[in-house]
Amino acid sequence: MNTTSIFTSRKLEKTIDTISKNQDLQNEYLGEWIANLFYVSHKKCWIIINKKTKYILVLEDVKKSDLKNISKIFKEKLFNQLIKDKIKIEREVIENLIGEVNLYPTNNDRSANGSLNNCLLFFEDWKNEFGSFENMDFRDLNSRLNSSPNKMIDWKYPKEKMAEVLKAYA
Repeated sequence: MNTTSIFTSRKLEKTIDTISKNQDLQNEYLGEWIANLFYVSHKKCWIIINKKTKYILVLEDVKKSDLKNISKIFKEKLFNQLIKDKIKIEREVIENLIGEVNLYPTNNDRSANGSLNNCLLFFEDWKNEFGSFENMDFRDLNSRLNSSPNKMIDWKYPKEKMAEVLKAYA
């Protein structure tokens, strides 16, 4: 079975009890993901970036009790975001590609952390624009982030790059 590695920022790592120390398994299909923590209306949200495609995924209102189901939550949010970004893929393909999600301590990936910090600046603006957590459509905001060209992927959109990678496995 596949496993997907999500490397957490130090800030996020401090809020998680289930950090894995064994880093033997890597997802050969989609590669590593890097996650950071931010807050909207005192609710914990995770912003996650795929290192290979620069595709962004936001998990909103993540509670400690959700961590035991993080694989299911991650796959569900990813599938819904792909649909929102008009990337056609079967749910079973995502299930197989992602497999089990493992959370790891930071890998100090400065490039990915820089990309996440840039995205967090957008969320600061959106907090002011939309006000409360309830007024924010996270799938739409997430789609906006994936619709911005990125120099690190030859000025392609992250959603285009993710579609290319997924097409190879669909």
